[in-house]
Amino acid sequence: MNTLIFRTIAPLLTAVMLVFSVFVLLRGHNEPGGGFIGGLIAASAMAIYGMAVGPGAARTALKAHPLVLAGFGVSLAALAGVLSLAFDVPFLTGLWTIFRFGEGEVAISTPMVFDIGVYFAVLGTVSAVALALEDEEGEV
Repeated sequence: MNTLIFRTIAPLLTAVMLVFSVFVLLRGHNEPGGGFIGGLIAASAMAIYGMAVGPGAARTALKAHPLVLAGFGVSLAALAGVLSLAFDVPFLTGLWTIFRFGEGEVAISTPMVFDIGVYFAVLGTVSAVALALEDEEGEV
């Protein structure tokens, strides 16, 4: 399925899906969603983009090899758990800190860091599989 209409709409659809995946990722901390679903949406966007322009161009658009993204995600998720051990609480216990910027503030938590790690792990793993299946040469 490599029609002109698909090749034209795929980059726009990919951009919309990636933005929506970040929305689902950040929303999932307090409501349904999170890193896993957000990562699946982002990986689906990369698969669509890979079908339209080719797996090589999709890998280039990722800016890093998909398995590097997966490894980064697993490391980030593990870091979120290890941080709790530094504060003498059980592994994966949620910790929060608040950064103040002028009149505003941003709350950062280890559950959010864990979700971001899961997002990258799922994005990298599923993208690697999808792009490998699309690749005619069998290159991973």
